[in-house]
Amino acid sequence: MRYKENFEETKRYFRAFWAGEVLDRPLAAVTAPLNGKAIPVPYLAGAKDGDFLPWLRRFETYAENTYFAGESLPAFDVSLGPDQYAAFFGGEISFAEGTTWVKPFWDDAWEGREIKLDTRPGGAFGRLISGIKAAADYAAGRFLVNMADLHGNLDALSAARGPGNLCTDLYDCPEKVERALDAVVDTDPSVIGGIAAAGDMDRNGYTGWAPTYCEEKFAVLQCDFSCMLSPEMARKYVIPALEHEASHLKHSVYHYDGINALGHMDDVLAIKNIDVIQWVPGAGNPRTVEWMELLKKIQKAGKGLWLYDWTAEEIKRHYRELKPEGLIFSLSVPSPKEADELIKCLRKR
Repeated sequence: MRYKENFEETKRYFRAFWAGEVLDRPLAAVTAPLNGKAIPVPYLAGAKDGDFLPWLRRFETYAENTYFAGESLPAFDVSLGPDQYAAFFGGEISFAEGTTWVKPFWDDAWEGREIKLDTRPGGAFGRLISGIKAAADYAAGRFLVNMADLHGNLDALSAARGPGNLCTDLYDCPEKVERALDAVVDTDPSVIGGIAAAGDMDRNGYTGWAPTYCEEKFAVLQCDFSCMLSPEMARKYVIPALEHEASHLKHSVYHYDGINALGHMDDVLAIKNIDVIQWVPGAGNPRTVEWMELLKKIQKAGKGLWLYDWTAEEIKRHYRELKPEGLIFSLSVPSPKEADELIKCLRKR
């Protein structure tokens, strides 16, 4: 790969990572600017106008000027934003600086609602697929294309119905919500499969906004809406949906977002096919380096950890407190020298 010359060695580290083994250190996806000036990674590439070529060129400029140390990989993200899964069923995506959203469009609740993917070329799913294919064709031999950031399950229903309405519906007509949720979750293999085929991921491998590379089917799972549910309701609606989504993947990372969702931790950890947890405490809360007991609990349950917010100095001070198996850090540092020094430090146990 043009921008990752030691890609084969990186694959070897990730094979060990998914197998729960350690070669000589925990993994670290570390980037650094080559010219001393960081170039931002393009986000929501081509989402508004559907023209991906300028964004691909912009990403290549980023890749040309970035040092990809350790297990970091040059990977382009094609995304229509956080609510894109809801848009796959007919919602209209609105755009603002740096983000998108879907205005709730199921205002008649669930009566007579047929939930099926809109696969027309001009629909959101069709636009995503065409963008991923264009990106994969351009990127061949240079960089990777990410598996999309998908908010399925109750997150999609929340975007389509509105979070307040969905909370009320869970009490007023739970059986209708459950049928709708089953229908959404049933589309997940088609969505993942369509994206993988468009991106030629069975041949090139899978990665995503999680910095984890996998040679077999992989995605990041999440249910941010779970923070609004009791553990009992999460066991009824969230956990079965996540189990279903994880069941047709070879490996997965769970994006665990917010302290209000901590009541579901034991149930999430019990899902066999979730391999790695990314714990995100949320704005205004202590950073992950201050949650060492929780991190150790996650590891004790047999799950890996993706730690995204530690500085290089914090990693050097604290990485020995955690097991190296299934452990990956992701960060940027100011220079290639500092990136190499961190990788060297991680080999010291």
